Formats: sequence, C-alpha cells, structure tokens
Amino acid sequence: MSRAIGAAAMAGALFGAGLALSGMTDARRVLGFLDVSGDFDPSLMWVLGAALLVSAIGQRWVLRRTQPWFALRFQLPSSRDVDTRLLLGAALFGIGWGWAGYCPGPALAGVAVASREALWFVPAMLLGFWLHDRIVR
Repeated sequence: MSRAIGAAAMAGALFGAGLALSGMTDARRVLGFLDVSGDFDPSLMWVLGAALLVSAIGQRWVLRRTQPWFALRFQLPSSRDVDTRLLLGAALFGIGWGWAGYCPGPALAGVAVASREALWFVPAMLLGFWLHDRIVR
C-alpha cells in the first residue's frame, strides 16, 4: 500500500508542477482563455491539447495491461448514459470554472504556491463538496 501512496504522491506532484509551469494556476490567465469574446488568450489551448494527447496515448497504453500496478482491477465507468445529473454537474463545473478561473487540480496547485485566489477558492470548493455529500444522501 505504501508504494501506491508514493506513486500517487509522485503523480500528484508531477501534475501540480505541470499546472504551475503551464500557467494553469493563474486564474487571470485561465479567465483570459475562457473570454473568447473579449481579451482572449489562446496560449492555454496548447496546454489542453498536450494534456489530451498524453491522456489518449497513456490510456491506450495502460488499458493494454491485465490489471493496474497498485490495484486488483481497473475501475472504469460502466454507464455511458448522459442524464440530467451529469449535465447539471458539467454545467455547475463550467460555471464555477468560468466564474473563478479555477477547477480543483489547478486550485490545489495554486494553494501550494500561495495564490491569493486559490486560498479563498479551495475552502469554498471543499464546502461545496461537503454540501453535495449532504444533499445527495
């Protein structure tokens, strides 16, 4: 189990470093990317494109294995249904991202570099997670 935790910590650190180096932890830069009708900054398109490429190649490579390195089996979604809950969740995620300039990964990396915006966003995000759990139950 400790090898799995170490691997997860290393993957998280690498992911966070990539977010910080690419500018994804700067909420103003992300908002500039999302502002297609105003002061549009297309530079993050390269970051998102590279992430999709790495993810597509990595997923195909990993799923060729019979099982993951640190688990008994792969845990892939069994449903491909698009329902109201999925659409509402995606809409809330997009609204939050567009409003604050953060999604969970870059926000946590932003806390690590003491970003002022991330320091108010992350507690609000955690409160939202907690409220979601209370409402869904």
